[in-house]
Amino acid sequence: MQLQPIRLPFLTYDEAKTGHMGLDNCDQTTEKPAMKILVTGANGQLGNELRRQLDKSFAAEVFYTDVDTLDLTDAKSVEAYVANQEITHILNCASYTAVDRAEEEKMQCAKVNVDAVKNLAMAADAIGARIIHFSTDYVFDGTNHRPYKESDKVNPVSQYGTTKRKGETALLALSPDSIIIRTAWLYSPYGHNFVKTMLSLAEKNDVVKVVCDQIGTPTYARDLAIATVKVLGSRQWVPGIYHFTNEGAASWYDFAMAIFRIAGKKVSVVPISTADHPTLASRPPFSILDKTLIKATYGVEIPHWETALEDCLKEMGY
Repeated sequence: MQLQPIRLPFLTYDEAKTGHMGLDNCDQTTEKPAMKILVTGANGQLGNELRRQLDKSFAAEVFYTDVDTLDLTDAKSVEAYVANQEITHILNCASYTAVDRAEEEKMQCAKVNVDAVKNLAMAADAIGARIIHFSTDYVFDGTNHRPYKESDKVNPVSQYGTTKRKGETALLALSPDSIIIRTAWLYSPYGHNFVKTMLSLAEKNDVVKVVCDQIGTPTYARDLAIATVKVLGSRQWVPGIYHFTNEGAASWYDFAMAIFRIAGKKVSVVPISTADHPTLASRPPFSILDKTLIKATYGVEIPHWETALEDCLKEMGY
């Protein structure tokens, strides 16, 4: 009897690193379908970090797009791109994240955070592709006094949070095999973020005022990218919502103090309340996320936020 070639699943992360497929007795003629990954929002903080991780250690063909190369709000363009490139996995980093401006640009915010997600979901579902989508702690109202679990009630208090939640529900309805990773307080050497803002202020000011009554966890985009690659390369795919941030807790004041200390900046930091710093959008006063599920399901190891901050600032030359 002639043996037929076996069609294997995608390479795992460990297999990609070692080049060992873990199936010693397989026929050498075995065919292995290539993983073809689409990374949207590739020029942003997370997109850039995913590019570094995927290009360094992952066996796949990766397509990186941003608003100038693929309009995610155009359903036909998205469907055609995903189908023509035979995409197997989508990492959706694209998001409208200008929290205050979203209160005035509600339609544009919804187009990116809801409509674009629907378009990706329909395109993926049409060809059986899988999606990892990134969401936010702002789906919660911040009235908890313990870290938020994935199953906790959502109640966004801003247009940004509302649209991100609508994007989550649309994705799971249209492409239920998807994975959603909520994160918080993201920063990196790329793009616009709190770390870069504080460093810029330190160059021009001796005193900086920072809110001290909003509590969360700063998250280095590199660590989120590493965790995402581990999920992507796992032998199992468990759909649903997961939480990921670095470990620990801090206020924005604590975060600023750590940035200046590690970067060696001589700046006086004055703690102020949220009431002293009014903004267009409301923000959750407490948004620490419980990461038990992603650690238990995928064996993700998570550094403390201060260790991660030291790594990022070192990367930035501090």
